[in-house]
Amino acid sequence: MESLPECLVALVTCESPAQGEQIAKGLLEKRLAACVNILPGAKSIYRWEGKIEEASECLLVIKTQEALLGALTAEVKRHHTYSVPEVVSFRIEGGNPDYLRWLADETTPA
Repeated sequence: MESLPECLVALVTCESPAQGEQIAKGLLEKRLAACVNILPGAKSIYRWEGKIEEASECLLVIKTQEALLGALTAEVKRHHTYSVPEVVSFRIEGGNPDYLRWLADETTPA
């Protein structure tokens, strides 16, 4: 069986679907992501600067390669309005081999 690069799902929250689209398109254009799902309607409750805050946000679910996480994080930080944007990732442990091959192909420079 063909060896595939380690693949990740990265999660990023944003203040709006419009900001999510801007970030997603930038990641796709630079081949830092194969697919980005934009899920509006998230409610976040978090501690910030000593206070409990609430915000309506949008969640980005980003599929990428582990080797690209640093560049992906830098790109998110460059275009995000938050001073400390959330970027967390989880390794994909299994899945449809055809999908994972496509993911790897779409995030490999042409």
